Amino acid sequence: MTSLSLTAGTATSIGSLPHVEPADAAAFVLARHPELPAAPELPRRSPLEGMIARAGRGVPGVTVRDDGTLTVEPALVAQALADGIPTAAAPTIAEGAGLLCFLDRVAGRSGPVKLQLTGPVTLGIALVRAGLAPGPAFATAAATVRARGRAILDELTRRAPLAPAVVFFDEPGLTCCEHPGFPLARAAVTDMLGGVLADVGATVSGVHCCGPTDWQAVVDAGTDIISLPVALTPGVDTRALSQLLARGGWVAWGAVPTDGPLGDDASVLWRRLLGAWCELARGGCDPGLLRARALVTPACGLAGHGVSQADLVLRLTRELGERLRVQSMGPGLSAQA
Repeated sequence: MTSLSLTAGTATSIGSLPHVEPADAAAFVLARHPELPAAPELPRRSPLEGMIARAGRGVPGVTVRDDGTLTVEPALVAQALADGIPTAAAPTIAEGAGLLCFLDRVAGRSGPVKLQLTGPVTLGIALVRAGLAPGPAFATAAATVRARGRAILDELTRRAPLAPAVVFFDEPGLTCCEHPGFPLARAAVTDMLGGVLADVGATVSGVHCCGPTDWQAVVDAGTDIISLPVALTPGVDTRALSQLLARGGWVAWGAVPTDGPLGDDASVLWRRLLGAWCELARGGCDPGLLRARALVTPACGLAGHGVSQADLVLRLTRELGERLRVQSMGPGLSAQA
C-alpha cells in the first residue's frame, strides 16, 4: 500500500505538448517539473495520440480511424457489454509513444508522477456522437476508462514500482453536463465518475475540466483533486470547494493562461491567483486551506503552442509554485491506494 504526500506549490502540467519526438517531450517535462512530471501526450505526432483516439482504441465494436475519429458498430458494442468483455488495452507505440517513453524515463523513480486519462463522461459523449445510444455509450465509456487506467498503472508499476501515481481524468465533456439536453442526470454523472475514480486504483486521483461545470457533482464523486483554470473562479461553487478542502483535497489551479499571448513576468499571474483566492474567501472558503492545498498548473494543455512558448508556460508555472511554497507551507495530502 503506497502513500503520497504533496506540498503546497507543487507544479505540474496538464498533459499535451507540441513535441513530435517522444524522447524530447519526456526530457522536457522531467526537467521543468521534476517534483510531479506529467506524462506527455503528443497529438501533433499523430492524430492517434488525440484524447478521444487514445481512449477508443481496443474497444470491441469501436474503430479508431487514421484521423483519430471513431466509428461504432452498435451490435458489437452491445454484445461486448453483455459478455462482460474488458474493454480497452495497454497503450502501444502508435497512440501512446509519449506515455511509453516517459514511463521508460522514470524507471526506478520513487517520487510521484502524473498520468492522464480521457474521462468517462467525455468518452461517452464521443461514443454518442459516433452513433451509440446513451445507455451503452456511457456504460462502454466507464468500462473502457477503468480498463485503460488499470493497464497504464500496470505499466507504471512494472517500470517504476515505487513511484506513486497521480491520475487526472481529463473531462472537457463535463462542460455539457448542465445542459438541458444532456443524456445523464447529475446523480448518474457523480456515480459514474465515482465508480471509475475508485476502481482505477490511483494513489491520488483528480478531475480536470477547462470550462464551467457542476463542481459539486465532481466533488461528490470522491476526487482528491479538482483542476480548473483560475479564470473560472467567479463561477466556482464555494460550498463544493470548501467541502473538498475540508476533507483534505486539493485544487490544481490553472494559473498560467494558455489561450493567448503571455509575458515573461510571473508577478501579474501571482496577483491574479491571489485575487481569485480573495474572492473565494469572501464567498466562505478558508483562506488558509486555499493556499495550503494548492497545486499550480497551466490552464490547459499545450499542444497548440510552439515548443518555446510551452517552455515559457511551464517555467512560469514553476515560478508561481515556488512563490506559493515559500509563502505558505501547509499540511501535505495523505492518500492511500
